[in-house]
Amino acid sequence: MRLIFAKNNVFKGLRFGILGAAVMMSASLSLGTAAQADATGFPAWLATFRTEALNSGISPQTVQTALGNPQYLPRVIELDRKQPEGSMTFLQYREKIVSQARINEGRAMLKKHRALLDQVSARYGVQPQYIVALWGVETSYGKITGGFSIVDSLATLAYEGRRGPFFKGELLNALKIIDQGHISHSAMKGSWAGAMGQSQFMPSSFLSYAQDFNNDGRRDIWTTQEDVFASIANYLASSGWKGDERWGRLVAAPSTMDKSLMGREVKKTIAEWDALGVRLPGSMRLPAAEGMLASLVAPDDKVGSPVYMTYGNYDVIMKWNRSTYFATSVGLLADAIATGL
Repeated sequence: MRLIFAKNNVFKGLRFGILGAAVMMSASLSLGTAAQADATGFPAWLATFRTEALNSGISPQTVQTALGNPQYLPRVIELDRKQPEGSMTFLQYREKIVSQARINEGRAMLKKHRALLDQVSARYGVQPQYIVALWGVETSYGKITGGFSIVDSLATLAYEGRRGPFFKGELLNALKIIDQGHISHSAMKGSWAGAMGQSQFMPSSFLSYAQDFNNDGRRDIWTTQEDVFASIANYLASSGWKGDERWGRLVAAPSTMDKSLMGREVKKTIAEWDALGVRLPGSMRLPAAEGMLASLVAPDDKVGSPVYMTYGNYDVIMKWNRSTYFATSVGLLADAIATGL
């Protein structure tokens, strides 16, 4: 899923999972009359959209089933218009997302599904701990996937119009998924903004990356573990993941370092960073890795914020969710899951 927030808010890109949304959207707003009034034109908009859907190739049966009587959801508009009440520091976010409970459960899930994860890893070249970490951050290992009707939510957002073309496209994609028989309209549940299943894919991401790993003819990211893991791995692999590299590591940068050198846009070899005085914890020299490019990332600019040396796989995680908070926490959770096994 993809939504845009301010620079230092947790979700800086177009995607966030159920757990991340809960961190920033824990407070509730009372429903305003503007959202209620918006519903008056929904039936007319829906009639026009049904015609568009048929003209785009969606079957009449799917249009009738999925768009016969969709509900306008004021709560979706309320959540869409709501902005976080304040910025959360990275350390606060990390404490919530990379909790010991989530680490422990991640280790248990990796052990439980080790045989399957090894099969998925061998096919897509993505280390198992990263698959488990993304699964854990997005939906708490499949336990919290969202209870909104995807069709109703996307129809509401497409009609409301603030980002109408984007959500109309996602609604058409959702209808294609139903049309292809991957899931029924009634079972297509997810977040208020249209992210679906245990991997929290938007419909467009589903069509591009979801996998039928168990070869049953359906790409089921809701209930089939094989498909969930393979879909996560395929997204990463298709985005440039390197199975022989890590995401990054904690480092210490000299206090005198030019601030313009910070950020993912600045790429230097590890040897060059070492020459600039960047060190591992404990003042140890950086490991040798000839030709490997890295960046220095401070998830926020608060005093005491940690600094991480990030590699190409970090940039891949940022394609999943353009938030340094999210990407760094996924990397840290993956490291913690893999440690001590």
